[in-house]
Amino acid sequence: MSRPRRRALTWALIGLGCALVLLPSLAPATVEEQRARLPPPAVCADPLEGVWVSHKYESPYDEWMIFTLDVRRDPRGAASPNLRGVPGRIPVIGRITAHAWFGTGPQGSSPPLCTPGIHHWQVGMSAEGFADGGRIEFWGTRWSVENVWCGPRSFGYNLDHFTGLIDPSIQEFQSVNNDGGRAINDPTVFRRVRCYEPPVVPHPVVAPPAFRPPSRSGCAR
Repeated sequence: MSRPRRRALTWALIGLGCALVLLPSLAPATVEEQRARLPPPAVCADPLEGVWVSHKYESPYDEWMIFTLDVRRDPRGAASPNLRGVPGRIPVIGRITAHAWFGTGPQGSSPPLCTPGIHHWQVGMSAEGFADGGRIEFWGTRWSVENVWCGPRSFGYNLDHFTGLIDPSIQEFQSVNNDGGRAINDPTVFRRVRCYEPPVVPHPVVAPPAFRPPSRSGCAR
């Protein structure tokens, strides 16, 4: 490589490094940035069940995405097809919600008002998976458009598939997403924000007996 070309390449690399330092929104979303956006954790008795939420920004697509996982133990138990004969595997079922908006820039972390150029929609998925020790896989099985606030009302969607570990000390599911499309080992951090409380046992209501004054006999004094 000639000296002028080497010098040009050096300055290009320096310029790219400065851009990533001065404009951090252009760099890929970090785990720490995702954590900073999440609400406080809920501490639950069950290590798996609950509502898990992520919140991240994809700078290459100017896309904000909030994923919500509703995770419950599969009532089919040993009859679940997701066990696949693996001892100790726990089947889970539930839902995945993908709430996304485009066109607001890196500062638009809240759902926007509808203005020209804004796309804002929500997709829901039935989901299933399994847990094996601290590792969990949870993936969508069918999807449907639940709402479109702004932008095209017809579009395709790839089913999300999250794989990772649950850290019970901080109530986090540290996952990667592979959807068969652009999400390839895409780091996505979930925090559990709500527990599924046990159902309230109804308290029996017993009607009090009708009050009758005691009967009196003889002469009253």
